[in-house]
Formats: sequence, structure tokens, C-alpha cells
Amino acid sequence: MEEVLEIVWHGRGGQGAVTAARVLAEAVIATGGYAQAFPEFGPERRGAPVRAFNRISSSPFRGYYGITRPGIVLVLDEALLESVDVTEGLLPGGIIIINTLSLRTQPKVEGGQIFVVNASGIAKECIGRPIPNAPMLGALVKVRPVVDPQSLVETFEYSLTGKMASEVVKANSRAIQRGYEEVARI
Repeated sequence: MEEVLEIVWHGRGGQGAVTAARVLAEAVIATGGYAQAFPEFGPERRGAPVRAFNRISSSPFRGYYGITRPGIVLVLDEALLESVDVTEGLLPGGIIIINTLSLRTQPKVEGGQIFVVNASGIAKECIGRPIPNAPMLGALVKVRPVVDPQSLVETFEYSLTGKMASEVVKANSRAIQRGYEEVARI
């Protein structure tokens, strides 16, 4: 990992962006790295745009401030591409991962890479609900291995055990694996 990797998650309330950012940070910390996770939302309701953030490093860092120059952007709802500038501040050569079956609007990325994964479809098949956070986590660690996939799955399961039925936790673990396997560069 470089000095500090900053990640922005764009989603809608109820899609699990905040949970995904938190689980990613927990997985990085559990494997000896350093991480932060924090949300940005107000009194929005389910379906309203939200953002969550990660800051990750292999060495200690200081500071708790907003992220304005991310290296990675994850978009949990493709429709946000029409209303939110998801590329705002993206570093040259940055990475965007979009939850989509077929990309309708391609964001402009200066020297960067765009990846897609049908995270909602995977979640619907695995979990029974189109909540894309677990497959997006799998896609992220495939595209940029900030933590190994098995550690991510273990952290996800530990974090959600007791909050969800065990079969739902296992279904989410399968969704992480499928996101890892099915993400593709365009």
C-alpha cells in the first residue's frame, strides 16, 4: 500500500455503503494495517444519496478530516452517475468500481480505470435482496488488494454475527466471493 489510500463510497440509504466502509476498516486493522471509516449523511431517509469514506495505510497516520482526493471510488447505484459527480477529486490514475449490469453512462477518468460488477444482481441471487455492499467489497479487494479476501469475509462474518441470521451472514459471504470473481475492467 502507498502512504495513505483514500476511498469514497457513493450509495443510497439502505444499500450498505456505511457498513461496507466500516467492515473494510475493521478487516484492515485486524490484519495489522491502519484504517478509518466514517459516513457523511444527515437526516436522510432510505434511498437518499449517502457517502462513506475509508482511509487506509500500512503505517500509522494522523488526521480525521474529509476525503477530497480519493484514489478509489465505489458507486453502489449507477443512477447516481447522472446526479452526482462521483469523479470529483479522483486522483489521476484512480479507480472507479460501479455496480451495474451494463454501464449506461461512463464517467470520465483521467488515466484511470473503470470496473463494473453486477453487485445488485449478485446480492439478489445470494441474499434475496439487492443490497450491493457485500459484492462491492469483494470487487474492491480483487481490484485493489488492500486486504486478503478471506480476512475480509471473516471480518464481515464476525461483524454481522448476532445482528443478522447466520444464513444471511453466510449468504453475504458468498456475495463477497462472487463480487471478487465477477468484477471486470471496461
